[in-house]
Amino acid sequence: GINYYVMNFQSSTGNGPVIRQLYFRQAMAYLLNQAAVIKGPLRGYGVPTVGPVGSTPATAFLSPMGRRGDPFPFDPAKARALLASHGWTVMPGGLTTCAVPARCGTGIKKGQGLEFGFAYSPSSAQGDWLTEEMTALQSNAAALGIRLDLKPMAFNNVLQLAGGNCVTEKSSCDWDMANWSGGWVFGPDYLPTGETLFQCGAPANSGGYCDKTNDKLIRQTQTSGNLHVLYRWQDYLATRLPVMWQPNYPAALTEIADNLKGVTPQNPTLAINPENWYFVR
Repeated sequence: GINYYVMNFQSSTGNGPVIRQLYFRQAMAYLLNQAAVIKGPLRGYGVPTVGPVGSTPATAFLSPMGRRGDPFPFDPAKARALLASHGWTVMPGGLTTCAVPARCGTGIKKGQGLEFGFAYSPSSAQGDWLTEEMTALQSNAAALGIRLDLKPMAFNNVLQLAGGNCVTEKSSCDWDMANWSGGWVFGPDYLPTGETLFQCGAPANSGGYCDKTNDKLIRQTQTSGNLHVLYRWQDYLATRLPVMWQPNYPAALTEIADNLKGVTPQNPTLAINPENWYFVR
């Protein structure tokens, strides 16, 4: 599986044009420190999400580029440079605003500020690592004048708000960013070809990302057994940021009695098979 938070490309709050700018999403990616989240609040029990194909365990489906790790390692200087070079007046601790609309991007107005609503579900079952991640991201963003208005909500409420494509579902698009902490697990459709999550108009494409090149590359993965076709698609999408990659974590840690055998290796989809267990003296 993979883990991510969602930006709403179809947002009706006025922030949709900003979210649709690749440079802005890349700037935000450079502000989320996956390595620090794994080392800190996840206590080492996590792995980076490097794109649309899971990184652990590394399988033949993961491209050589994906095996190199996080495509956007923490780098606030790069984030600031991206904003400044695209016409934004960066105001650390204040509110960064668009100074040159022609460079900021289509639909962005002069003086428009970088302020976003951000719903998330505190992950109490995992020691609430997600709240620590979100507050760190909020702080990192504030240092570049990006305001993230964090709104903790129940898991089901976050899914109700942002768990599906608001245009396809004909639901409200009045939200900017959301994080239910669980991302996506490829099962029972184990082949990670991407049509369920990332094709234009897919119901589970929560942010409404739409890219004709991506759709073409996905179709190629569905009609070819050549792994290089899968690699070409995932390497393209990893840096286009249809969602914002964040650390993936184990759903559970299991303690097993020394004299109970047959439990490992554990099923990667978390199925329990007691018919395989047996005790030894």
